[in-house]
Amino acid sequence: MVKSFIPHLVFGVLAVLGVSLMNAEDPYLYFTWTVTYGTRSILGVPQQVILINGQFPGPKLDVVTNNNIILNLINKLDQPFLMTWNGIKQRKNSWQDGVLGTNCPIPPNSNYTYKFQAKDQIGSYTYFPSTLMHRAAGGFGALNIIHRSVIPIPYANPDGDFTLLVGDWFKANHKTLQQSLDSGKSMPFPDGVLINGQTQATFAGDQGKTYMFRISNVGLSTSLNFRIQGHKMKLVEPPKNYYIVASTRFTKTVLTATAVLHYANSNAPVSGPVPAAPANGFDWSMEQARTYRWNLTSNAARPNPQGSFHYGTITPTKTIVLANSAPLINGKLRYAVNGVSYINPDTPLKLADYFNIPGVFSTNSLSELPSGRAATLATSVMATSLHDFIEVVFQNNENTMQAWHLDGYDFWVVGFGSGQWTPDKRKSYNLVDALTRHTTQVYPNSWTAILVSLDNQGMWNVRSTLWDRQYLGQQFYLRVWNPVRSLANEYDIPSNVLLCGQAVGRHP
Repeated sequence: MVKSFIPHLVFGVLAVLGVSLMNAEDPYLYFTWTVTYGTRSILGVPQQVILINGQFPGPKLDVVTNNNIILNLINKLDQPFLMTWNGIKQRKNSWQDGVLGTNCPIPPNSNYTYKFQAKDQIGSYTYFPSTLMHRAAGGFGALNIIHRSVIPIPYANPDGDFTLLVGDWFKANHKTLQQSLDSGKSMPFPDGVLINGQTQATFAGDQGKTYMFRISNVGLSTSLNFRIQGHKMKLVEPPKNYYIVASTRFTKTVLTATAVLHYANSNAPVSGPVPAAPANGFDWSMEQARTYRWNLTSNAARPNPQGSFHYGTITPTKTIVLANSAPLINGKLRYAVNGVSYINPDTPLKLADYFNIPGVFSTNSLSELPSGRAATLATSVMATSLHDFIEVVFQNNENTMQAWHLDGYDFWVVGFGSGQWTPDKRKSYNLVDALTRHTTQVYPNSWTAILVSLDNQGMWNVRSTLWDRQYLGQQFYLRVWNPVRSLANEYDIPSNVLLCGQAVGRHP
């Protein structure tokens, strides 16, 4: 089996997606996590890492659709800290998104209790630190949402379930990486690739049984290829041991991590060369991406956020084209969207919006089309209306692979293409059976088009998943708004909200 995937894009063998069912008495799950530093020899060299309850990677969260999660996070680091729940929609609840545009960071030796619901979702997700370069030291983990027993899924229940957190890794301390970026340098090439925090691991199963592999790229900056020696999607093979391989994709130097798939009745060790990654380049990968389609004949829940409609029959209310770039601003490398490089204010945008604090952000600094102007710094917010249905085109005019994520939503990935996007490219869109995702890739000198139903009010982060680019400005916030304040559209400010910046001293 051969798959390519990008930072924070989750691939699941037998992957499943959203549902729409609510129960007024959905269960509550309670957790207490303490975030500390620790020392681990990840690549043979002792280095400082971030632990959660002493674990690296952090604890796996296995929950059921619509479970309510109450998680008290205690920060024992020497810097303010936030955790974000990547891919969780946070329905009507951007207050709990855990990014600097929505939440004040948790001060050292303090805590914050997240309260959110795994609402109307099924699938494999992750959590990780959203502050500074903390995620370069760890603090990440898996968040798996399992379907409710009353909801059908389009495959037989697997006999087992394996979670694989795969990603690039750096020997440098997270503060050293941050200082390097702050000085205007670009991110160095990673030192290795890990599978569940290790360079080698073993997963055991029985011959003739079917297993689900939940595979997430939790790395900082590198696209990866994943494959299992001698296997395709259906894991029914001879009883021996097989290589599981993750390696960097589209890089001159190829870094590799291996694991072993061990069958219980196997007496034969893993053998033969590690299976090679596909030699094909970007064009082959783009064509492969186009082949991923939704199975419209299966009996399973599908995302349908506004009722009974089909995405391909709706005329978008607006088109937004977002072009990434790598300009020099004040003599230092930054990353930008339509010529604007984002800077975090001392007051979260969500609090500034709620308390009507002026001057924190601007809805006029970021244009909906590439401007061609000189790059600038700004706290950029793009204004949209609740229930808009928008077309977004990610235009990549650079020679590097890009990837984008949207908090609070999933979206239909309807088109990939080379060169410059033009309205005529809509003729190539898949308006029938496109997949819904929260993260998508954009190939070098190419474009990717998505359709989004803006049914979730809030302040939502749109960011590069390449963490150095996000850190240096390739992000902004989408303000999805209805001027009538109503609990039907959005939950109220949490009673335990942390206040910082210009929000200090104000009362919810």
